[in-house]
Amino acid sequence: MPRQRWSPALWLALPLLCMPWTTPFAEYGDVLLNNRAQQAGMPPVVFPHWFHRIRYRCKVCHSELGFEMRAGANVVTMNDIVQGKFCGACHNGQIAWATENCGLCHTGRAGLPTRIFGSHETLGPGRW
Repeated sequence: MPRQRWSPALWLALPLLCMPWTTPFAEYGDVLLNNRAQQAGMPPVVFPHWFHRIRYRCKVCHSELGFEMRAGANVVTMNDIVQGKFCGACHNGQIAWATENCGLCHTGRAGLPTRIFGSHETLGPGRW
């Protein structure tokens, strides 16, 4: 009787099946923002900091767009973003996806506090 073999697709899917589905999809250096999202009935935002940092210099967001150098320090509302402030400067449907795609940013697990994934010592200037 021939030996049954697993298909290549199953080997590729196996890591996904083993993932802990109770955690947000965040990597080292990602910023979880939950100052207002959960109160508004949305999952927290997972901001991929290093994905953006690879493409842009720090000053683009932290000087030109007005983001503080501490996770969760800014008061950012969806209205601000739709008006083209903060994230909305790029997430306008022309440079990057627009705000209608809520599930692309709001991917965090409910109940988690605002923080940076990776280290409790990376909270901003003077604490590195």
